[in-house]
Amino acid sequence: MVATVWIALALVSVVPAEVIRDFYHVAGHTWEPIKQWHNTHHKAFRKDLTMVSFEAFSKAQWCNDVPESLVMGAIGAIAATGAGMAFGWVSTWTLWLGVIYSLGFGVAAIARSQNRMMWTDLTHEPGPLTDNPARWFVNRTYHWRHHFDSGNAYYCGTLTAVDKILGTALSLQGKTVAVTGASGTLGRALLKALKVAGARPIALTTSANVDFGPRIPVHQWQPGQEHELQSKLANVDILIINHGINEAGERSPEAIAKAYEVNTMSAWRLMETFLDTVTLSKHRALKEVWVNTSEAEVQPAFSPLYEMSKRAIGDIITLRRLDAPCVIRKLVLGPFKSNLNPVGVMDANFVARGIVELAKRDFRDIIVTINPLTYVTFPLKEVSKSLYFRMFSKGKRSPHGSKASNPIGLK
Repeated sequence: MVATVWIALALVSVVPAEVIRDFYHVAGHTWEPIKQWHNTHHKAFRKDLTMVSFEAFSKAQWCNDVPESLVMGAIGAIAATGAGMAFGWVSTWTLWLGVIYSLGFGVAAIARSQNRMMWTDLTHEPGPLTDNPARWFVNRTYHWRHHFDSGNAYYCGTLTAVDKILGTALSLQGKTVAVTGASGTLGRALLKALKVAGARPIALTTSANVDFGPRIPVHQWQPGQEHELQSKLANVDILIINHGINEAGERSPEAIAKAYEVNTMSAWRLMETFLDTVTLSKHRALKEVWVNTSEAEVQPAFSPLYEMSKRAIGDIITLRRLDAPCVIRKLVLGPFKSNLNPVGVMDANFVARGIVELAKRDFRDIIVTINPLTYVTFPLKEVSKSLYFRMFSKGKRSPHGSKASNPIGLK
């Protein structure tokens, strides 16, 4: 019990210090007086996170890391002093722990500038990226994106909360994003929302001679031809699997086969085709799959085949996430008005904007619905299924004992 209290108090002192660090980092990209100091940090590393030179690395410690630590400590000390004067000094000791924590980073930075305590710079360890970007804590892959994907995103240093709040936990700027089901109501809305977010959308459609407007490339395909898209998907950063059918009111063998072929098997084959393109270290940081599984995973859609086929692909994704070589997001969407659902109550443009905004805040399960129950039932379902799959299944491993999805060469 005592240990738990101490851990909780330590977190109380650490979190404010980390928030100060993250906003100082934002200032390092937006406020001219310290931009040049922070730029020394970005100039010190190559794409494999090795040092450009030790001289450049040492300069970055003095120009960026040490001032950052001093600002964290100074603001923390001002807050602790003010709280002490207002509420009594005994009540502010956790804030002073945060000051000590902050200044400790300055001590480590000075040591690193002398080629000592190098192990303290965990997010800049050189070598291939072997993990996907973490959700709540900054790991090497998450921070790599700040250096080599977008300097105007991924600001957080330890906890990812500030990026989630600011909408900088995923940058879509300049990303090539392919959308299946592009000729549908939501598909068109997604293309529009992605373009507004600075992405370069590509339309994947089963329809012929469809116009999506200027500067949106179009590729026609059909379910069963997923592998033929591999060469095109190799140059795609994010694949949004959005195609589907609704065999409402049907239960014939033909309808069953069609529902599962399009909603389940085609989506799964296309996802695996895309995952096969994750071949370089940087792909772990840059590539993603978003799959529209629908609210039908946990709520009735008054269309049994739609529900069954969507729940099947939903479970496959939950299972596949355990070993996937890149981030896989689920789009859990309530009823929006479309050709598949003419009685939908939400507007597709509203849904598309919601998807983009939640993705930028790194939601791995993107729920956009008017049904409040889904916000409770879906997370419970996802956690329990994931735990069950983790307990009673095994991932494929390489002969050297590491997961097969890990050995990606850095190029």
